[in-house]
Amino acid sequence: MKYEPIETMNRFIFLANCEVSTVRWIWQHSTWPEFVWDSSALLSPLGEARLAQGRLLGRAAYMDLKVRAEVLEEEVVKTAVIEGEPLNRDAVRSSVARRLGLSAAGLPPAERRVDGLVEMLLDATQRRDEPLTGDRLRAWHAALFPTGYSGMSRVSVGEWRSGPGAMQVVSGPLGRERGERVHYEAPPADRVERETSRFLDWFESSRGAMDGLVRAAVAHFWFVSIHPFDDGNGRIARAIADMAIAQDEDSPLRLYSVSAQIRSESNLYYGALERCQRGSGDITEWLIWMLACLSRAMERSETQMNRAFLVARFWQGVSRHQLSHRQKKALGRLLEAGPGGFEGGLTTRKYVGMTKASRATAKREISDLVEKGLLVRGPGGGRSTTYELDWEALES
Repeated sequence: MKYEPIETMNRFIFLANCEVSTVRWIWQHSTWPEFVWDSSALLSPLGEARLAQGRLLGRAAYMDLKVRAEVLEEEVVKTAVIEGEPLNRDAVRSSVARRLGLSAAGLPPAERRVDGLVEMLLDATQRRDEPLTGDRLRAWHAALFPTGYSGMSRVSVGEWRSGPGAMQVVSGPLGRERGERVHYEAPPADRVERETSRFLDWFESSRGAMDGLVRAAVAHFWFVSIHPFDDGNGRIARAIADMAIAQDEDSPLRLYSVSAQIRSESNLYYGALERCQRGSGDITEWLIWMLACLSRAMERSETQMNRAFLVARFWQGVSRHQLSHRQKKALGRLLEAGPGGFEGGLTTRKYVGMTKASRATAKREISDLVEKGLLVRGPGGGRSTTYELDWEALES
C-alpha cells in the first residue's frame, strides 16, 4: 500500500490506495448528511454564546481599526498554525495593514501565501452576502497555494481532489506500521463534487432558517467531513464558519478569532470532531463544544478590547504631560506587560537597561513619573525600590 503525504501537522493527511469495506464513518450511513442533535442540550451553551456575542457587539462601535487588525492578524496566524504551517507574524501584519489601509512602514513585504490567506478570510466576511459557490471555494483554495505546493508536496490548486484512493487523516509513523492510527477517512473522490454541491445548496437555503451560530458549527463540521481538496480543508472550513457568523451578525467586522481559540484547545477540537465523524449522524457533542469555543473566543476578545480601551485612555491622559521618549517607552512596556506582568516591577537598573539612560537620568525621570501620578512606588525601599502603573486607578 502506497502513501503520499499531503499535509504535515499533529495529524497527518495521506492519500491511501485502499478500498472502503466497512461502515466506520459518518458519510457511510444511509442517513448522511441528515445531521441530528439534542436541541435541549444546546440551550445552555447557545445562550452563553449569545450573551457573550451581545456584549461584544455592543462595544463594536468603539473598536478602532488597529484592534480589528490585531484580531485579523491573530486569526491568520492561528488558522495556519493549526494546520502545521507557522507564518512570519511581521509578514502577516504587513499584509493585514495594507488591506485595512493602515501603515505598513518598516514591515517586510508579505509572502504570496500570506496574502492569499488574508484575502480569503476578508472575502469570507466582507462579501458575506454573496453566494458561496464551488467557483468561490476553488478560488479560495488557489489563494492558499499560489505556488502549487504545500511544503514539498504538489497540490491540485483550485481543483477538487481526484484519484481512486481514499483521503485519510492519520497520525503516527508513515505506512501501516505499529502505532499508526486512522482518525478519519473522507468520502471517495468520485463523490466530492456531488457532496460539495449538496453542502452549498444547504448553506444558501439554511440562512435565516436556523440559529446562525449553530449553522456556523454545522457548516464547519460538514465541509471538513467532505474534505473536498488535497489540502487546506481546515482553513477553508473555518473561513466558511466565519462567513456564517458574519451573516448572523450582519457585519463585516472580525470581532474575535475563532481559530486562536481552537488552536488553544486543539486536542478537544480534534477529539469532538473525530468522535462525531465516527458516529451515525448525531453531532450534539460537536455543536456543544463549538458553541462553548465560540463563547470563549468572544470572552477572550472582550478582554483584549477592554485592555485596548484602557491603553487608549491611559495615553489620552498622558498627553497632558511633557514626557521624554524614554519615559514613554518605559510606560509602554509596563502597559504591554499588564498588571503584574513586568516581572519584579520597574527598577532604576531596568529603566537604564531599557532606555540606555544614565543612572542619574533614570532616577530623575522615574521620580518625575511618580510626581505626575503615572507611576506608584512598590513596598520596598532603597536600591530595591520598584515602580508600577497604578492599575486600580486605570481600571476604575
